[in-house]
Amino acid sequence: MKKLVLSVVAAAIAASSVLAVAETAAAQEWRQRYYDNPPPPHRHHHHNNGAAIAGGLAAGVIGGLIGGAIVNNNSGPRYIDPPPPPPPRCWFEDRDVRNEYDGGWHTESVRVCG
Repeated sequence: MKKLVLSVVAAAIAASSVLAVAETAAAQEWRQRYYDNPPPPHRHHHHNNGAAIAGGLAAGVIGGLIGGAIVNNNSGPRYIDPPPPPPPRCWFEDRDVRNEYDGGWHTESVRVCG
C-alpha cells in the first residue's frame, strides 16, 4: 500500500512539472520599462518625532520626581530603637571545684563570662 501511494505522489509531481508553463526571460523588457519610467527617489520621513519623544521623557522624569516626593512623605524625624548590646564574651577555664560526695576537690571546665 505504501509503495502504491508513493508512486501516485511521484507521478503527480512529475506530471505537474511537465505541465508547468515556462515563460521566457524578460530581463530586456524589465530594463526598458525601468528606464522609461524610473521609480521616485527614496525620501526619509521623520515626521518631527523628536519633540514628542523629548516631551514624553521630560514628563516621565517630572512625574517620577513628584511621585517619589509624595511616596517618601518626610513629615518628621524617624526614631529607631538602638541596637541591642553585644553579648558578653565568654570562655572556659579549668578550676578546682569542691566535690559534694566525699568533701575532696577535683578539676572541671567552667564557663566564665567577663
